[in-house]
Amino acid sequence: MQADFVIVGAGSAGSAMAARLSEDGKYSVIVIEHGGSDFGPFIQMPAALSYPMNMGLYDWGYTTEPEANLGNRRLAAPRGKVIGGSSSINGMVFVRGHAEDFNHWAEQGANGWSFADVLPYFKRMETSHQDGGIGGEDGWRGTDGPLHVQRGPAVNPLFSAFIEAGRQAGYGVTQDYNGSRQEGFGLMEQTIHKGQRWSAAQAYLKPALKRKNVSLVKGLARRVVIENHRATGVELDVRGSIQVVKARREVVIAASAFNSPKLLMLSGIGPGAHLGEHGIEVVADRPGVGANLQDHLEVYIQQECIQPITLYSKLNLFSKAVIGAQWLFLRQGLGTSNQFEAAAFIRSEAGVPYPDIQFHFLPGAIRYDGKAAAPMHGFQAHVGPMRSPSRGAVTLRSGEAKDAPVIRFNYMSHEEDWRDFRRAVRITREVFGQKAFDPFRGKEIQPGSHIQSDAEIDGFIREHAESAYHPCGTCRMGRADDPHAVVDPETRVIGVEGLRVADSSIFPRVTNGNLNGPSIMTGEKAADHILGRTPLAPSNLEPWMNPDWRETDRLKQA
Repeated sequence: MQADFVIVGAGSAGSAMAARLSEDGKYSVIVIEHGGSDFGPFIQMPAALSYPMNMGLYDWGYTTEPEANLGNRRLAAPRGKVIGGSSSINGMVFVRGHAEDFNHWAEQGANGWSFADVLPYFKRMETSHQDGGIGGEDGWRGTDGPLHVQRGPAVNPLFSAFIEAGRQAGYGVTQDYNGSRQEGFGLMEQTIHKGQRWSAAQAYLKPALKRKNVSLVKGLARRVVIENHRATGVELDVRGSIQVVKARREVVIAASAFNSPKLLMLSGIGPGAHLGEHGIEVVADRPGVGANLQDHLEVYIQQECIQPITLYSKLNLFSKAVIGAQWLFLRQGLGTSNQFEAAAFIRSEAGVPYPDIQFHFLPGAIRYDGKAAAPMHGFQAHVGPMRSPSRGAVTLRSGEAKDAPVIRFNYMSHEEDWRDFRRAVRITREVFGQKAFDPFRGKEIQPGSHIQSDAEIDGFIREHAESAYHPCGTCRMGRADDPHAVVDPETRVIGVEGLRVADSSIFPRVTNGNLNGPSIMTGEKAADHILGRTPLAPSNLEPWMNPDWRETDRLKQA
């Protein structure tokens, strides 16, 4: 039970680090994971995505505290408790983030994490499948990485109608939002390969576990063992027995935006007064641990479809059985896609320099968790602002590792949140009202055409906004002399030797879009820092920025 490197968490970043730290055979790696196997159709079949995040077998089952600005609702806050972590229970949407997101990180003290610095890692980690070939836009995409990224078949005419409607509304079209230009409407990308979910476990961890120098240990991490301000191992609860996994070189925490700060606090690293309340001896008083919690919220704008071409016809038991059989025996059919095959990133108004609204488009009217479907043919857009100013916190419920942390996002706590969300709802209606949707559009299902005023839209948001499941920021990366930073730009925990954190918790600010891609990139880049390697050479590619962003939220007409 000892290795050179001990990684807590077999998720997106942890799997990537396990593979990279062990690939030259010099060092041994132990990965600690509380969850079990990812085997089985609920995880591996892309169309079954609503199941694993609602199964206690695969999900930690966390919920937020009552959110004061959302009618005191408790929102679901799923995180993967399984090999592959949240990459095994997520929606399989692949987004890198906008170049300016990472430039902002660097400006906030994460030196070496600008877009020029991270693009080479995004390229190293992926094999991009586009238009029947590999690589896509020249120079921007990876061609031989372990993470396979594809586009769905997009055969349903509603996908092309959505993209064309965005063009008609003046927002423009992007050929590849993960290439030089994020802004616009286009095809969505998926971490799916040969008809099955391509999680970080499939891409990184399972190949790494075939090496003699990598092993997986199942157990609940109770705390990091720290001696003389140096991390020397991890204390585990293995089926009621307390054991210690020793690290000869370093301990790396990659346990999620909820569990990484929780484990630091249980280990004596965090806000001193809060640790004292739970009888925990303070090793390093870091007020930033657990703070800076961020997420993306979204609402579903649903429209009736007057042609019987949507997923509604596939929700009966017989159709589900056929889809399941096609997937199981042939890896073909609707089961091979997450059904999110068109997307958009747009700017909410003139003066916003880069996109701040994201759309996921779905040819069906159904909740992400699968719990409620409109009783008719329909289509929907998940829409929400990207850069909310609201910040929350993760704190300890007790000094016991088995107790869930207290998760409080403080969603919608700024007037700017409400203004941006109202705009997102109205833009979605405008897009759905374009000529491209004329052959398909029936009545508005949700919110309903009677919801029009600011107050009515606010009421709809308060009642119906859901998390997009993109929590981050709770162990913020920054300068070593920043009292609110938790890790430095090499992912080292400030104030403790031999300990790092590398996952979405270190993001200074949430990136545009879904976080699985940036989380894996974080693991890739952190591995080079841990090994003391010179980082990959920065890219000199220039991302596209709308030249008219000061004057308009659209493209200037020719």
